Amino acid sequence: MKTFISDLEQHQRVIKQLAELSDVIEAAGKLLIKTLKQGGKLLLCGNGGSAADCQHIAAEFVVRYEKNRQALAAIALTTDSSILTAHANDFDFETVFSRQVEAIANEKDCLIAISTSGNSKNILKAVQAAKLKGMTVVALTGCEGGELSRQATISVIVPSMVTARIQEAHILIGHWWCGTIEEALNAGNYS
Repeated sequence: MKTFISDLEQHQRVIKQLAELSDVIEAAGKLLIKTLKQGGKLLLCGNGGSAADCQHIAAEFVVRYEKNRQALAAIALTTDSSILTAHANDFDFETVFSRQVEAIANEKDCLIAISTSGNSKNILKAVQAAKLKGMTVVALTGCEGGELSRQATISVIVPSMVTARIQEAHILIGHWWCGTIEEALNAGNYS
């Protein structure tokens, strides 16, 4: 029988295993700092719960995380309902994010691509569009990483097959990135 304690214990095991990924998580954080230092933007894309995570993380970057500081350039590609529905209706859903990358991104930018399976077709197409623009790509995924982990500049693969546990870890990682960027800003290591 499923209990809250069983889910909590599963969550704790996954979060504890993130310690083994600290080098790659920190490397991704440094890449995000470098992107912002160079005047680039952070673009985020994902589906379902990962779309909500994109919006959550982008809001922390733009508004604030723990400290009052300058706004950081971050855009969740999941939020414009007119673009999403027009594109899905007129073309298809597989290119809903890649079209936005084509429209607003440049080589200074970084795409944060979130897919728990690592195989979401619209996320993979966004990565392809980003690479054509010369952008860097940070992947947040789980399971075994899927194709996304092979296409990204840096891949953080959460060691779980359970979508909920993967998404919980993604938010922890996104929050850590926000905190490390704010720390770099306060230490004068940003600009």
